[in-house]
Amino acid sequence: MGLREEMPLLARHEGEWEGEYLHLGRDGALLDRHRVHMTCRIVGDAAYHQTNRYTWDDGRTEVHEFPAVHLGGGRCRIDIDRLEGEFREVDDSTIYLTWRYKGRPLRLFELIVLSEDGRSRSRVWQWLEDGVCVRRTLINEWRTGA
Repeated sequence: MGLREEMPLLARHEGEWEGEYLHLGRDGALLDRHRVHMTCRIVGDAAYHQTNRYTWDDGRTEVHEFPAVHLGGGRCRIDIDRLEGEFREVDDSTIYLTWRYKGRPLRLFELIVLSEDGRSRSRVWQWLEDGVCVRRTLINEWRTGA
């Protein structure tokens, strides 16, 4: 079974997305805020690829590529220079992702919830260091293209 058939929710995320990241400290204080333009696509039967383009109000930009391979069993794995992790569908609207930055004592846990109409999604990251949540990231995104 191919990736689209095994992970139909992931397939519903394909396309162009725009939104905003809010990074909050443990006390809820705003640490960072920036915009994102994201491209999500399934490549062939066994790969997922995501490109994130970040823009800050001061003009800074960053682009990050996130290739993932389909492991079967409803899971995909990301393993790139700076991070590694896995994701899977939890139900018909939620994807669960966990990863760690290589060389840093951080674990991140993310929930991605797609709206029923597929036009918006919300994402929440929890950053844990030694089992303690030290940061949260809140992301709201809207579909801008197929």
